[in-house]
Amino acid sequence: MTALRQRKGSKGKEPPLSAELQSQQSNCCTESVLHGGWSWGAIIWTSVGWSVSVGLGLLCCIYMATLHENDLWFSNMKEVEREISFRTECGLYYSYYKQMLQAPSIQEGLSDLIHDNLTESKRTINLLQRMNIYQEVFLSVLYRLLPIQAYLEPVYFYIYTVFSLQAVYVIALYLTAWLLSGSWLAGTLTGVWYILNRVDTTRVEFTISLRENWSLPFLALQVTTITCYLRPQLTALQQKVVVWLMYVTTFCFCLTWQFNQFILLVQALIIYTMDCAEFLTTTQVTTMYLVQVCSLLSVWLLQFCNSMILGSLVLSFIVAALVIRHFQSGLKTGSTLARLAKLLLHSTMVLLLTFTINYLAKKALQLRSDEHIFKFIKSKLALGPTRDFDASLYLCEEAFGLLPLDTLERLAGTLLLYPYALTLLLLSAVLAAAALQNLRPKGGSAEERKEGGEGGAAAFRPDVAYNLLHTLFYGLLAFSTMRMKYIWTGHMCAVAAYGVCGTELWTLLLNTLRCNSKVLLRLVRHGAPLLLVGCLYYKFWPKLMEELSELREFFDPDTVELMTWISTKTSKTAVFAGSMQLLAGIKLCTGRVLTNHPHYEDKDLRERTKQVYQVYARQSPEEVHGILRAAGADYVVLENSICYERRHRRGCRLRDLLDLANGHIMDGAGENDPDLVPAAHPRFCEAIKTEAAEATPAAYGALFTRTFQNKTFHVYRVKKKKSKKSTKSSTERGVTQ
Repeated sequence: MTALRQRKGSKGKEPPLSAELQSQQSNCCTESVLHGGWSWGAIIWTSVGWSVSVGLGLLCCIYMATLHENDLWFSNMKEVEREISFRTECGLYYSYYKQMLQAPSIQEGLSDLIHDNLTESKRTINLLQRMNIYQEVFLSVLYRLLPIQAYLEPVYFYIYTVFSLQAVYVIALYLTAWLLSGSWLAGTLTGVWYILNRVDTTRVEFTISLRENWSLPFLALQVTTITCYLRPQLTALQQKVVVWLMYVTTFCFCLTWQFNQFILLVQALIIYTMDCAEFLTTTQVTTMYLVQVCSLLSVWLLQFCNSMILGSLVLSFIVAALVIRHFQSGLKTGSTLARLAKLLLHSTMVLLLTFTINYLAKKALQLRSDEHIFKFIKSKLALGPTRDFDASLYLCEEAFGLLPLDTLERLAGTLLLYPYALTLLLLSAVLAAAALQNLRPKGGSAEERKEGGEGGAAAFRPDVAYNLLHTLFYGLLAFSTMRMKYIWTGHMCAVAAYGVCGTELWTLLLNTLRCNSKVLLRLVRHGAPLLLVGCLYYKFWPKLMEELSELREFFDPDTVELMTWISTKTSKTAVFAGSMQLLAGIKLCTGRVLTNHPHYEDKDLRERTKQVYQVYARQSPEEVHGILRAAGADYVVLENSICYERRHRRGCRLRDLLDLANGHIMDGAGENDPDLVPAAHPRFCEAIKTEAAEATPAAYGALFTRTFQNKTFHVYRVKKKKSKKSTKSSTERGVTQ
């Protein structure tokens, strides 16, 4: 890939090499591949590079699979234990894969998903519309069609597919670093860093079914296609192929994660920033916007016209940006100050139109599915109510807090943070200088200048500019919300490797030392990554071997006992109420009907979840009974770990969030807001155990009957009528009280 938009001067006596010229020369092998100028050296070098990328991808895949096996002894577990290991929402998603495989036919399985009445009691919902579970559908169909049932269990087919996507992820990052630097050694360093920083780059080995583990590999592939698309001198055919690949990868990313719109919004802001700074042509900007729009609309159609997509901020922003851009044809003319003023006015108009379009779209669609996310953002910025139950559920989780500083310490320990920070600082300064130079008055259009060329900082490569802004924007997102770090840290490896293997940093250093030459530059560019890989091998290989030798075993007898009891002692049509996390496991292990579940992107479900959680609040037994019967619950499962929670600080325990939402004083020593009042009733989850244990004829015994208990769980049957003391069903008479 050429790093220049232009090339000045004749082939006379060689002056000191500029960073742009050196970058162009360093990418000769990649350029040969793109334009068909093959030589034996280029073929061999490129083949070695591709082989290393595949090898690193497979190494990462095997590494993750081995860690998963060693941590759980998965191959030795019973089926119920394997299913319990799919914790929280992971179990919910995997249950639909299991459901599709158990269906008599593919058609009946799809029909059951489209008309589902098991996930939410007393409601029939379209799961393909509500959730991003096409990957489970696709895998179940593939497993049915392939002749592998005899020697590969369904669960292994599922988890191996997810681990294989990690190989795709590493290969995508590898290619991005290779495209940026022109050397596959940068890709090698990227893959090594990704594996060594496993704790901060992925959590796939213990959250296999999470949507991000499906989607982030496709996001990395999309970034690779964008990097390739922004390279100069692509032929018309190559551009079409790359744009189609960009669409396919964006579509796959959007289809596999419900939060796609927020990630694409950040990406749209990156494109907008590059457009304002004139790093992109009008055609490139429009093409990249339209790829996003077409991908989202394709997913909208596949998800049965999911209104959450049409009401997304990213669609509103893209429409606003394109409309305002069309009517402001003189935006990039005039003096520097005039252009800055125009850009400020332009950005203000785009934002105003974005929020106007989004507001009108949500009103027209009556969309409230994603309002909890905006409540969370407002509360995080101290702009919204701090007692909102939905927002507090997120704010009190460590994953949605600020990025801990020990993350940076770990990244520094693998020698990743230092080259990344240096690359970021240097390129940011050059990018700012290039943007200011682009804003100076010049003759001709932006496209003409890109073709004719501009020297110095203005020739900043658009592919590098995109990746720099990508790591900056998503880095800020990661610092604000720790869960988003997995989008940032993988790409961080590619940017740091580009800094080590690219020409910019080394050219600056060698020019400062007045010893810049083509031979020396090539030596340090290839020697530095090899030295780094050698140091990392010496430091971390023994630790990796020690980690892989650690053998653990799954042990959760209380949950196994609960799931076994539900499967054998309750009706298959019984409805269970409880915490979202536990109910997802009940759905997977027993197939029973749920009142609520962890997929929180629905207004009615959020309201029901808050109501069901009143079993952990200070409410009367009559009030709790009415809530559970309204939700259709036959049983309610109470967890000691929630009722007597100590994991979170005071004010963030689930019972505290419920007390605050109900206007009650919280438990324990500490301050309370002056408007909070003492509750009129004891905490339900505590009081019912006392009443049941003493067998008193109080209201609790008249409305609820304990049917199962162990050290962790207490299950109560919700009696249908308050006035009657219904006897236990025949399936419960043999249960030990």
